[in-house]
Amino acid sequence: MNVLHISSAFYPGFSHGGIIPAFHSLCQSLARHGCEVKVLTTDASGSGTSMAVDCEREVAMETRYSIRYCRYIVGRSVAPDLLRLLHRYVRWADVVHLSSVYNFPTLPTLALCRMTGKPLLWSPHGALQRWKESRRTRMKWLWDRVCSALAPSSLILHVTSEEEAEASRRRFPRGAIVMIPYCVPIPERTSHVERPGMLRLLYLGRLDRKKGIENLLAACATLKERGRVSFALTIAGSGEAAYTGTIKSRIQALSEAEGAPNVVHMVGEVGGEAKERLFAESDVLVVPSHTENFGVVVAEALLRELPVIASTGTPWKKLVEEGCGFWVENNPTNLANAIECLRRVPLREMGRRGRAWAMKEFHPDVIGEAMLACYGRLVERKCNVVNGDRQQPVTKEPRHADESCSLAEP
Repeated sequence: MNVLHISSAFYPGFSHGGIIPAFHSLCQSLARHGCEVKVLTTDASGSGTSMAVDCEREVAMETRYSIRYCRYIVGRSVAPDLLRLLHRYVRWADVVHLSSVYNFPTLPTLALCRMTGKPLLWSPHGALQRWKESRRTRMKWLWDRVCSALAPSSLILHVTSEEEAEASRRRFPRGAIVMIPYCVPIPERTSHVERPGMLRLLYLGRLDRKKGIENLLAACATLKERGRVSFALTIAGSGEAAYTGTIKSRIQALSEAEGAPNVVHMVGEVGGEAKERLFAESDVLVVPSHTENFGVVVAEALLRELPVIASTGTPWKKLVEEGCGFWVENNPTNLANAIECLRRVPLREMGRRGRAWAMKEFHPDVIGEAMLACYGRLVERKCNVVNGDRQQPVTKEPRHADESCSLAEP
């Protein structure tokens, strides 16, 4: 099967977040399963600069997997060469898999798949979800209307949680839904550097209001006032300058108010060995987001035997069921209480349970099989429609990747 992924940014642009390594791993898995995989993308790095990649020809990543980078010239991902090449690549594909929503490739890809009748799977990556402080909602509403008008009637939306599925149905009621988790690269080894007497908390991700970092800092203030647990928090990631400055000011105020050495430190964006070192030198990952469709960093932490505290704005309720973390309301008191509870539980045992669960749930080969089955159903669905054999409504897609892939009608 020929599979085309279209994305505004791709590997090795890790500054775009965990989606990049997740979909790179998916492409590798699909290639191992016998697919011919091509990615059409730009050289945007996510930091206002271009990556040092070849934009003149396809770059072979491994057998049956290659990437065609197009030079972006303005904005986040406007690349005229991508538009020029799009028709040729779509014509080659048996299935087109589009990533993201509010980016340059979205509208032409939707329109071209509609014109050519190509089966299309669309991964919004949580972009269709809203929360009370979502920005540019009017412009996004207009964009969604244009997308709805251009999208093929057989559009399938790939989501990773019930919350994302609900938001996607509201914005694209004609589309079907398939629920498959992201795959997560498996670390070659896991390690942990002990520091007795200190609970080391880690926030790792984009610095943005949606991520609830202010609530985590307020929880740290509560913990310092109570004085029952010795802890330190490392904040790793980058974001817009204005918001990053706000977080720095809050950290400074926290230190001055308590009259004690600061327990919160910012280290900026990390990757590669520095990121692995940060995981190894931490005891707990905290994800206090107001909303998330998935949260790749949670799966990354679990695979490194790190327990997780996640907010109920994230789809990680099973942390409690699997005994590898807490799922709590996103407010300072509940976050502080969860952190204190972790001083009384066997963290390493929780970490091992988390890794065992994540290996079954998010392994690239498991997700690759589920996604390949979904592609097959897309192709079959198109053939049935072309031959005049209308399919009966299909059942809802199971949540877990180790179950069979199916499609859910709105």
